[in-house]
Amino acid sequence: MKRENTGKYVVISTIGEKVNAYIPAALPPHPLPELSATGNKLLMSAVQTLGSLDALGEHLPDVAPFIYAYIRKEAVYSSMIEGTQSSLSDLLLYEQGGYNQADTDDVEEVSHYVSAMQLGMERMQDGYPISLRLIRELHAELLRRGRGSTKMPGEFRQSQNWIGGTRSGNAAYVPPPPQDLMDCMGALELFINRDDELSPLVKAALVHVQFESIHPFLDGNGRVGRLLIQMMLCNSGLLRKPLLYLSLYFKQHRQEYYRLLNGIRQDGNWEAWIEFFLEAVQYTASDAVRVLAELQRRVEQDKAIIATFGRMRKNAEKVLSMMQRHIVTRPLILAKQVSIAPSTIYRVLDKLEEHGIIRQNTQGERNRLYTYSAYQSMLDE
Repeated sequence: MKRENTGKYVVISTIGEKVNAYIPAALPPHPLPELSATGNKLLMSAVQTLGSLDALGEHLPDVAPFIYAYIRKEAVYSSMIEGTQSSLSDLLLYEQGGYNQADTDDVEEVSHYVSAMQLGMERMQDGYPISLRLIRELHAELLRRGRGSTKMPGEFRQSQNWIGGTRSGNAAYVPPPPQDLMDCMGALELFINRDDELSPLVKAALVHVQFESIHPFLDGNGRVGRLLIQMMLCNSGLLRKPLLYLSLYFKQHRQEYYRLLNGIRQDGNWEAWIEFFLEAVQYTASDAVRVLAELQRRVEQDKAIIATFGRMRKNAEKVLSMMQRHIVTRPLILAKQVSIAPSTIYRVLDKLEEHGIIRQNTQGERNRLYTYSAYQSMLDE
């Protein structure tokens, strides 16, 4: 459906040249999006699959390590979209103090995404609404150190930015000028928190596009926008734990993602975007259900093997429990975490490696690096 009032372009001057900046119309779109039969089927499927994921997350006894790992996987992919080169293994080692690379900018940036996600979930558990204050707080955590720390962490921009190109004159997209920014963000805050009959999934889809169109920060907009999806789904009650992460899907379908965003700005084709978003949710939630169930099966299988270890069983169980939370580790770090002598740790690790429960990612005796096979293989998919 084509819409006339999707927003407006205003002419601004930047560095001696005039460009068109886009000011999106306040949500909700008028008229409201009307999903096709396919779109409604996608919506029902996405809601049902999220329900299955939520139920699985509530009833599995060992879901906390999965959430730990999945948040970090999302952090890696969300930051990768912005150009970082850090891997999941880099991040997990960095968090334990075992990352030895001289250049830590990439992995530090990913680590900040994890802490911003945790901060957002804690704030909502304490009863905070999704407000401009909270959005600024997330941004401050995201950019508190390293790259981006000079780009006004926790503050909305006061100058013009753009997406793509070397300057605003050859940019792919120019967001609202700074004097219109607060009106746009104020309207978005009201929409997020107003009571309406929109499906929470459709609402999250609308908010994501609006936030990306406003682009309120000098840096970190994409990551904050993806964080907002997770927070809105948890805040609506569709999920009780942060178990859905869309960055990998967006990364894999990046060209389509940007094409649909531009389609909204050009002719208000919200329906096509919403269907894409629902496909992303349905696919990602289904995959999370599969992975969560498979991980639980592998953990139980590993526990059964360890039960045959005799006198080494107790120490092996401690190591397994710790490696579920810290998938990548070094022996001496692990020895301190579980209060086992280093000489004993090496024997336990050798035994676990012999049975395929863990694997060594390094050669030789020095600087050994181990990963928990079940979690690493699932997350590496």
